[in-house]
This record gives sequence, C-alpha cells and structure tokens, in this order.
Amino acid sequence: MRKAASPLWLAAALVALAALSLLVGRYPTAPFSSPWRLAADRMGMLLVRNVRAPRILAAVMLGASLGASGCAFQMLFGNPLADPGILGVSQGAAFGASLGIVLAGGGSPVVQLLAGAFAFLGLGTSYAVARRSRFGGWVLRLVLAGIAVSALFSSGVGALKIAADPVRQLPEITFWLLGGLSGASWRQVLSIAPVVSAALATLVAMRWRLNLLSLEDATAFSLGTAPARERGLLLAAAVAAVASAVSISGIVSWVGLIVPQAARRLYGGDARRSLPASALLGAIFTLLCDDIARSALPGEIPLGIITSLAGALAFIALMNARGTRIER
Repeated sequence: MRKAASPLWLAAALVALAALSLLVGRYPTAPFSSPWRLAADRMGMLLVRNVRAPRILAAVMLGASLGASGCAFQMLFGNPLADPGILGVSQGAAFGASLGIVLAGGGSPVVQLLAGAFAFLGLGTSYAVARRSRFGGWVLRLVLAGIAVSALFSSGVGALKIAADPVRQLPEITFWLLGGLSGASWRQVLSIAPVVSAALATLVAMRWRLNLLSLEDATAFSLGTAPARERGLLLAAAVAAVASAVSISGIVSWVGLIVPQAARRLYGGDARRSLPASALLGAIFTLLCDDIARSALPGEIPLGIITSLAGALAFIALMNARGTRIER
C-alpha cells in the first residue's frame, strides 16, 4: 500500500476548511458569503463571531474526540466495529440529557452537566459489571457489560420519553438524540475545551503505547507495559473526550466507527500515525457534515442524520473497495 502524505496536510486542510466554514450559512447570501461583503456588514460580523465561530470550534472538538476515541477503542478491543458508544457512554449521555430536560426544564447547563455525568457513569457501571463477571476474557466481558448497560440506559430514555411533556419536552429530547450544534455558544465551547484538550493530549501522547496494548496482555507486559493501568488510563481519556463533546452536541453516530477505519487505510495500523490522523479526519468529516446541516436547507438538519447518512455510504464504499478482504 502506498503511504499517504503526512498528517500535517490534514491539519492544514482542517484550518482551511474552518476558515471557509465561516463564510457558509444562510446569511447574508446562501449558501456562501463573500468575505468582503461580510467585512462590510456589521450584522454579518456579529453572526460570524458569536454564532459561526463557536459552532465551528465545537464541531472540530466533537469530530476530533469521536475520531481519536474510536481509534483507541478499536485498537484496545481488537475490534474494527468498536466505537465510543460501546461502553454505554453514548446511551448514558442520552439518559442524563433526557433527565435534565424532564426534571430541570431543559436548561442548557443542567443538560450538559447531567449528560457528561451519566456518560462517565455508563463507563463506571460497565467496568464494575465486567470486573464481577467471570465469563470470557477481560475485553469480551467489558464489551458485553457495555451492551447490557447501554440497554438499561436506553430503557430509561424510553421511560423518560413517556413521562415528558409531549408539547415542550418530548420534541427537545428527540432533537437532542438526533444530535446537532445549533445551540453551540462560546460558553459551552469554553466549558468543554479544557477536558477535551487534556483528554486528546493524553491519547496522542500515549499513542506509542497503544500499539503495545493492542497485543495480548502477556505480550504487552513482557514489552514493558502495565496493561490494566495503561488501558484504564486510555479508556478514561477517550470517554472523557467523548462525554464532554456529546454533552453539547447530542448523539452523533458513525464518526467514531468509520473515521478510524479510513485513517488506517490511509496511514496503516501504526497508532503513531493513525490516531492523530483519526482525530484530524474526524474533525474534517464532522465540520463538513455540520456545514451541510446548517446550509443545505432553509431549516436546520440534525447533524446526526447527516453523519449517519455519509458514514453509512462511506462504510459501504469501504466494504466494496478493491483490496478489502472478507474472511469467512
């Protein structure tokens, strides 16, 4: 396989796309605005500074978190179909947000706090259940526990939908579950930036160890790692990034599944290159989808719908690409 260009080119592409995204929107002329027209329009500059800029940063952090975390999950679990929702994180966040909407009237800080808290609770519960289980190896126990915990939180979300006000609260829960960044603000972006930055920095700094931790425990230990402790740290960093990002965006699917596979196809299985590439590709993919979500139609399209559609099409293309082997 021919080596792809350095991931630095992806960083340059992300910066260029972010700058272009400032000009994408329904105002003053859809779907693209002239930079000179915006510079002469006071209302347009306020729109760019207070609405589009924080939304673009939120999309970048969301995509980078989902992409990097998906790469870490797939390598740690040795499963190319693993994604950030595998440990009950996404469904935990969904339950927390739904609870905040029903009990607290949907105040943004309350919803954000509860979504993040229950995302971590999903990880903690999955870990506790896996520790007490005696079926199979550790990775299998953790995955099965995550499936069970996700089902529990899903049933809780269903119960909250029944209890919600059908006029005001139920539509808000439904829209949150579809995912979107229409309400992203500087306050929200600044509230998650420290956690997301620290978590992504941890994943990138430990990408060298991720190659070893993807091996069997005995082999990884013989090569100088502490498998249980280091895997726990990587899982905590991945979940922290995802929990913080989805607390303001809602559930955004497929990014953490398809982006790491594309990164490995371009840069190989070495996490030293594929993990940074996953973060950058995730940011680019999510930002592109968000640009489409807010400019394709006069009304807002939920971001989760766009990422699911694009991700599913990309997955089908990847399955049918030349050089992809399927073993029975």
